[in-house]
Amino acid sequence: MSPKPLDYESLNENVKKVAYAVRGELYLRASELQKEGKKIIFTNVGNPHALGQKPLTFPRQVVALCQAPFLLDDPHVGILFPADAIARAKHYLSLTSGGLGAYSDSRGLPGIRKEVAEFIERRDGYPSDPELIYLTDGASKGVMQILNTVIRNEKDGILVPVPQYPLYSAAISLFGGSLVPYYLEEEANWGLDINHLRQSVAAARMKGITVRAMVIINPGNPTGQCLSEANLNGLLKFCFQENLVLLADEVYQQNIYQDERPFISARKILLDMGPPMSKEVQLVSFHTVSKGYWGECGQRGGYFEMTNIPAKTVDEIYKVASVSLSPNVPGQIFMGLMVNPLKPGDISYLRFVAESTAILESLKRRAHIMTDGFNSCRNVVCNFTEGAMYSFPQIRLPPRAIEAAKSAGKAPDVFYCLKLLEATGISTVPGSGFGQKEGVFHLRTTILPAEEDMPAIMTSFKKFNDEFMEQYEDYRGYSRM
Repeated sequence: MSPKPLDYESLNENVKKVAYAVRGELYLRASELQKEGKKIIFTNVGNPHALGQKPLTFPRQVVALCQAPFLLDDPHVGILFPADAIARAKHYLSLTSGGLGAYSDSRGLPGIRKEVAEFIERRDGYPSDPELIYLTDGASKGVMQILNTVIRNEKDGILVPVPQYPLYSAAISLFGGSLVPYYLEEEANWGLDINHLRQSVAAARMKGITVRAMVIINPGNPTGQCLSEANLNGLLKFCFQENLVLLADEVYQQNIYQDERPFISARKILLDMGPPMSKEVQLVSFHTVSKGYWGECGQRGGYFEMTNIPAKTVDEIYKVASVSLSPNVPGQIFMGLMVNPLKPGDISYLRFVAESTAILESLKRRAHIMTDGFNSCRNVVCNFTEGAMYSFPQIRLPPRAIEAAKSAGKAPDVFYCLKLLEATGISTVPGSGFGQKEGVFHLRTTILPAEEDMPAIMTSFKKFNDEFMEQYEDYRGYSRM
């Protein structure tokens, strides 16, 4: 009997090729252990509210009123909600065609796209066109939409930084393209070398691959580095020379924990460069409400902005967006609130600033606690988390541990992370899920556990790691470095 259409052997091969380590083997095992009653600390995904971060008060007040507009007619509404939240809720409801339960334009509500454009102009110093801004269900949906537009067949290549966020490898597989890796240099604080980029493109072309786009993640995920102005300048020149569209994943732009390299958008650097590059390099930039001090992952609010993309292409992107009818409207309102924040003098301003500043300052302290904790461990080295929400320590596994992993049928870093999970309940993601150089092993953990829990978590990690190394180290010549 022939297989049925949705039997495994009949499935689209591209679906089978998709791998997403953030919700992979480690996560599934952690979920099993949790069902068995073990306390699990899920540091595998950047999900701030799930690890105890409290929502900002003002945005939730506004969206609550938008979700239940009958409250606005209650004569006592001013007792429960501040006047600025009431005014903002009325503003956003006026932008819709029937409240939050009605579809919006497939690009998102025009009034909110205008707010995004004004935010971008304030940030970059250059006007932005709302017609070139699309609101999406989180940044991930926007990334997938653009990759689907760029990739034509398996001979189309996308340059992706390694280590990379596995959304990119998964989406490229799903759409039938080819991932072209360019390796970040751990010894240079996860910096990138333009010469290595050129080598990656040349190697891909030798295989008959047409490299069409380049991805940057700034600040980095999983590596946590911030790109300098010189880095971005070099990348944009490279894209100009090689005729690549630059996909700038900038979702962590609020998450900066040092002053040496503040966030600068790729768009600002491009427009600062002037013609011909500022008029020629194609750029798509992505942002979200899921990160920063907002952390509203479950609301699924995001946008992408297009620079130097031809009108006919924009029309095609609009057509495909229309197939899904509308991005979710509550997520759009969260985006409007993020890009059009409270101003000095607003009733809720001081509370908003106090809440957001406390979150960022705590994240900065947690980044230091985690980096210092990892660097105090045997055979572990970790660069400081300059930005984003993650630490990505290198674990120098002894040969006997690598042999034991092989015997167990596991990749060495998966073996280590599974042992860590079983012993401590700490759920991480092995570095192989993000890509890494041959023979080098990492894990990724968020810096999101509550600050008061962080010392105990790092003590637990250190105890496990010391015992693991004690078990597998061969003292006949093996050393930490």
